[in-house]
Amino acid sequence: MLGSLLAFLSVFAIWVERQALDTGEWVNTSGQLIQNSEIRTAVADYLVEQLYENVDVEKELEDILPGETKELAGPAAGGLRQVAGTGAEKVLETGTAQNLWETANRTAHDQLMAVLENKKEAVSTANGEVKLNLGSMLTNLAGQIGLAKNLAEKLPPDAGQITILKSEQLKTAQDVVVAIKGLALLLSIITFLVFGLAIYLTQDGRWVTVLFSGVALIVAGLLVVVLRHVAGGVVVGQLVEQQNVKPAAEAAWSIGTSLMVSIATTVIIVGVLFAAAGWLSSPTGAARGTRRVIAPALSRYLPYCYGGLVLILAIYLLTASGVGLRTFLTVVVIGGMAAFGLHELSKQTAEEFPGLTFDDVVAPTRKRIATAVSDANLGERASKLKLPEVKRPDVKRPSRTLGIPDVRRPSGRGRGRENPAQAMREEDARLSSLERLATLHEKGVLTDEEFAAEKARLVK
Repeated sequence: MLGSLLAFLSVFAIWVERQALDTGEWVNTSGQLIQNSEIRTAVADYLVEQLYENVDVEKELEDILPGETKELAGPAAGGLRQVAGTGAEKVLETGTAQNLWETANRTAHDQLMAVLENKKEAVSTANGEVKLNLGSMLTNLAGQIGLAKNLAEKLPPDAGQITILKSEQLKTAQDVVVAIKGLALLLSIITFLVFGLAIYLTQDGRWVTVLFSGVALIVAGLLVVVLRHVAGGVVVGQLVEQQNVKPAAEAAWSIGTSLMVSIATTVIIVGVLFAAAGWLSSPTGAARGTRRVIAPALSRYLPYCYGGLVLILAIYLLTASGVGLRTFLTVVVIGGMAAFGLHELSKQTAEEFPGLTFDDVVAPTRKRIATAVSDANLGERASKLKLPEVKRPDVKRPSRTLGIPDVRRPSGRGRGRENPAQAMREEDARLSSLERLATLHEKGVLTDEEFAAEKARLVK
């Protein structure tokens, strides 16, 4: 239960560290935001609103229009505002506008992290603010809809700027950043150490602890997904009052928390692996049968299994994005637990099936296939001969409800006068019954005495 709680908290700590405090991750997320149609519409409406609030568009058009057409500047400005939103969306779809958007987000995030980590003494918690500056996008939009190219000189300094963090919030934010950075690493390692300690301390029925460790991780991951959905409704409802902006806010929440879902999914996958390992070492019949199948491979290729595990973890570390100290240590801990699990599984299978070979594993299957083929051939031969139906003679002592027909060797008297085809069929049936009897004895259904008695009855 403690491990499940720590895993639940770890997901949020890792998400905040990577999503909010990693500039590269944030720039990548901001690129996904501007590619969403709902968010593009909201940003376009904001830019148009900022343009008309900070620029006398009517006067700008009046300067552009020649002669008597200047009188049309007023109606043209009103009409232009109606179509500017659509034009702004088209502009935001261009690579130039999206590069400006990502550049503005990168600059703002760099500034944010410099303030939160106290790297710039010039910006203090007393008078510093962090803003997202969309002024360049605003100028680009004005040029695209036909306004003057020197509009940038007429825009006030605060046009198109969105405040990310206010001065009175900086000190609290700095304290939160310090706590989050420590927790993300600490919780990730402690979570798996707690599970490892629980497994180590279990003396009897260790497979149950491993199984429920997996269940705990699965539950923690699913709770994160559920809480993300519930919190999304609360956050959007509290922060957004205008109904026309809610679709964009919901899209921003979905994209911004997609990394959280990815982390929770990883936790669930690790939980499934834990649960599978617990089941595989359990005393159930299916698990024991599985261990019997893999026993020869474990005894023969265990060093290669260790090598494959190391190779998989190395490939993950080399190909994953944003691998830091926390990710590296987490992978090392999971790899160590997986190696320990392989060792224990190999030890268990060696004790249960000493000296078992691949031939021993496939022998029963091979024998069942041979029996099935023999029965099929017998049926085919019988159908070709078109033999008449033969009634079995009544016997005084029926077989022991084993599904084995009581087929006996014909007596010597009258043997020469019997139908050869019928004799061949009865002989094949007797041999088939003996094979089935041997199979039941091999599986332990019949004791040695019962097997001997039934065999003696059939060979009379």
